[in-house]
Amino acid sequence: MQGTVDGFSYGIVTPLVAYLMACLGGALGLRCTTRALLVAHSWRPGWLALGSAAIGSGIWTMHFIAMMGFTVTGAPIHYDKPTTYASLGVAILMVGVGIFIVGYKGATGTALFTGGTITGLGIASMHYLGMAGMRFNGNLDYNTFTVGVSVAIAMAAATAALWSAGQVRGFLWSVGASLVMGLAVTGMHYTGMAALSVHLHATGSPTAGDSPAALLAPMLIGPLAFLLLAGIVVMFDPLMVGKPRWTPVEHKPGVPAHPAVQHSARRPALRTRRKVAHRESRTPQNR
Repeated sequence: MQGTVDGFSYGIVTPLVAYLMACLGGALGLRCTTRALLVAHSWRPGWLALGSAAIGSGIWTMHFIAMMGFTVTGAPIHYDKPTTYASLGVAILMVGVGIFIVGYKGATGTALFTGGTITGLGIASMHYLGMAGMRFNGNLDYNTFTVGVSVAIAMAAATAALWSAGQVRGFLWSVGASLVMGLAVTGMHYTGMAALSVHLHATGSPTAGDSPAALLAPMLIGPLAFLLLAGIVVMFDPLMVGKPRWTPVEHKPGVPAHPAVQHSARRPALRTRRKVAHRESRTPQNR
């Protein structure tokens, strides 16, 4: 029996909040990736790992906030907790692989294509693995073509986001890139949901698992707390505010520019002037 699906049971609230969460995770992740390109190799893994976790947490939280508005008429929905949180791990891991490739190889050419592809596949894998964690009295079927379109959107969005992170053009540039990335990730989610059809079983026993209400608390407390901490780290880092610039050591404030060379060139001239002054002052006295 064909099930009636409603993906907007709370109206525009869930899509809007989900989009904001995708933008927040994308903004923090891109700024951390940008920061990693400006530091020494010893600090780079930490910033890249923080960016990976921020993007992965953002898109995972976006997905399940959007799923709060998903209902099937006549079939209560539950979620399997291990599968649900496994999708978070997959998202962070695959996004991290793509970000580390770009972080060490640069956001150009083959590295950008490879990193964007892996990151996009990670976003899509998170979505469909999270959908596999749903438990209800029926089955999920997908339209292959629409699924392919959703994966292509995720890959294009990830590639564009990683390219913008490699440009290092300042805070406003990263904000604009995160808005575009959030729109693409949200669009990928609802494109994947458009590929979905539900077939209900005529009879069946109640399904086990956690309800969306039970998953809401860890969804907000866990990833959102991490995103908040990541945001504080980004806000208080001096190179994350304004437009990053490479400044040569000789022109940095407080660092002398070869003082020994300048002093050695000036001192002979000062001594010569002092000798001339002493001679001129002694000449009238001798007379």
